[in-house]
Formats: sequence, structure tokens, C-alpha cells
Amino acid sequence: MKSPILSYYILFFGVFALSTSAIFVKLADAPAAIIAFYRLLFAALILLPLLLFNKNKRSELKSVTRRQWVFGFISGLFLAAHYVLWFESLQYTSVASSTVIVTLQPLFSMVGGYFLFKERFTKGAVIGCLIAISGSIVIGWQDFQISEEALYGDILAFIAAGIITAYFFISQHVRKNVSLIPYSVISYGSSACFLGIFAYMQQESFIHYSTQTWLCFIGLAFVATILGQTIFNWLLKWMSATVISMSILGETIGTCILAYFILNETISLQQGLGITVIFIGLALFLVQPKLPNNN
Repeated sequence: MKSPILSYYILFFGVFALSTSAIFVKLADAPAAIIAFYRLLFAALILLPLLLFNKNKRSELKSVTRRQWVFGFISGLFLAAHYVLWFESLQYTSVASSTVIVTLQPLFSMVGGYFLFKERFTKGAVIGCLIAISGSIVIGWQDFQISEEALYGDILAFIAAGIITAYFFISQHVRKNVSLIPYSVISYGSSACFLGIFAYMQQESFIHYSTQTWLCFIGLAFVATILGQTIFNWLLKWMSATVISMSILGETIGTCILAYFILNETISLQQGLGITVIFIGLALFLVQPKLPNNN
């Protein structure tokens, strides 16, 4: 992308769109696996016409190599596994504890980016990353639980953080050669298949949900996934997975603000402090100059 500033505006828009995810999930009266299934199924179906009715995209899909298909399916599997593990962790530990642990993904991204893509970051960027993560911890600290059950949930959330980082790295690799729409359809479609199988094995119902819940499924697909997740997939052609993972920390801020206006949830002094710390950390990270990769 020619304009780095424009790419950051688009990134922030994607983060805000992703922030609606927790709101839609909160309003949806359905099991977690079903919510995740319909989120990705509807997202794939929304993008499918853009693939089928575009001659260039159809031609590109035919030229996708077997290796790229495999990577697309693996990314879908990782995305599905992330949702399953994260939602499962919520059964054992608090929402705040689980969310805070999942936001450790920038640390995975920095380590993985260094070894896989030879990415280098300034000391200021590393400090900014740690500051932003500490802000997320400040928000959820009061809800941390100390028990065997909570520890199990925290471990699941920790694994989920590593898996979503792997998803972004695979996406970063594939997006260098495959355009956005074909890749997203392959990734979301395969992920929906994996989630559908998992939900069926859990004997979850696929129908008989309220109108509000179905609207939440659609909102998750169009707003949180198409305008959020898909924008991240698009930006991966120009941005590293680490930068995007760092920016996703801003989801906590957007969710708190939306919850205040939509769910009438108050923002405590501790949450306000955490939001401020996240802002400072993100700003410090994003203003750092990009160092050339090691060869």
C-alpha cells in the first residue's frame, strides 16, 4: 500500500469492527460453538458471490496450488481451534482472565516473527508492546481467579493465544501469493466446516434460535468478521502479523466503550486506567520506525 497512514486508518477501523464481537456474543442466546460456526459460515457465504461472479477471482481460485489449499485449510483449522479453546476456557475461568491471557498473542507474534520472517523491532516497540499488554492486564486483574479449575481455563486461553498467532502467520505467508477473497473464502469456509463438525459432536442444535440471536450471527459475520477479521487478512499483504496482533489489543478499548453505550455497563476507574495504558503502549509501538528484516 502506497500510503502507510491510510493503512493505519483502515487497521483502526478493523479493530473497532472487531470490538463489536463481544457485544454480539453477549446478546446471542446460543452455545459458543454454534455462534462461532454461524459467524464464519455466514462470512464465507457473504464473500462467495464476490468470488463466483468475478472472472478474475474464479481464474485465480483455479490457479491456487495444492500447497496453498493446504495452508488455507490449516489456517481454517487453527481459527476454529482458537474459537473452541477460547470459548471452552470461558467455562472454567472468568471472561476477563481469559481475554487478558488471549491478548498475550503479540508476544507470540514477536518471537514467531523474528524466527520465521526475520522481523526486527526497536527497543521502543518492544517496550510499547509490554506496556499495552500490561494495560490489558490492569483491566482484567480484579477478576483473576486462583483455583485448579480457573488454572485449567487459563491454560486453554494461553493455547488459544498461540493458535491465533499461528493463524495470522499462515495468513501472512499465503496472502503474499493469494488475493483476499479466495483466501478468505477458503479459510472461513474450512473453519466453518470444522466448527460444524465439532458442534454436531457436541450435539448442539443448529436451529430454533430467536430472531435476535440470528441477527447477532449476521452481525458477527458482516461487522466483526468481514469488516474486522477480513480487513486484517487484507492488510497482511503489507503489514506484519505482529503489528496487527498489537493493534488488536485496542479491541479491549472498543469493547468497553460499546458495552457502556449498548449494554449499560459502567467503565470503572481501573478499566479507565487500563484503557489509557493500552493507548500509550499502542502509540509507542506504532510510531517506532520499522527496521529492515534480517537476511
